[in-house]
Amino acid sequence: MECPYCLSPELRVTDKRKSPEGIRRRRECLKCRKRFTTYERIEKSDLYVVKKDRSREKFSREKLEKGIDKAFEKRPVSKEKIDKMINEIEEQLRKKGKKEIKSSVIGEMIMRKIKKLDNVAYIRFASVYRNFQDVKDFKKELNELK
Repeated sequence: MECPYCLSPELRVTDKRKSPEGIRRRRECLKCRKRFTTYERIEKSDLYVVKKDRSREKFSREKLEKGIDKAFEKRPVSKEKIDKMINEIEEQLRKKGKKEIKSSVIGEMIMRKIKKLDNVAYIRFASVYRNFQDVKDFKKELNELK
């Protein structure tokens, strides 16, 4: 491992604790003295997403985070709440005990969780997930929110 600031390999761990993401370590570079956090996550068995066209792709937590973060962009919801939601989604998917999960199951699960946190983020996500074509689609979804 290298310091993300000066790329020095000389580091020390200043703090270590368990977190929902795995093991959290605070590190300090012995060269530039800057601190940063790393996470050690247990590698879980492969999970595959079956898309609408029946193609399969490996489940990507990063892809999940990217889509959800985009929905919550500039919204008054803390990153901690969003991360907690992402952790819950991944945990629920893995608890199903299946190697393959339909993308529609994942999408609906995400939409339910987002709806509980923020209606604007929900509409943003729904507009992409459900492929809204015009204002009628937005109106229909907004009426269901009321």
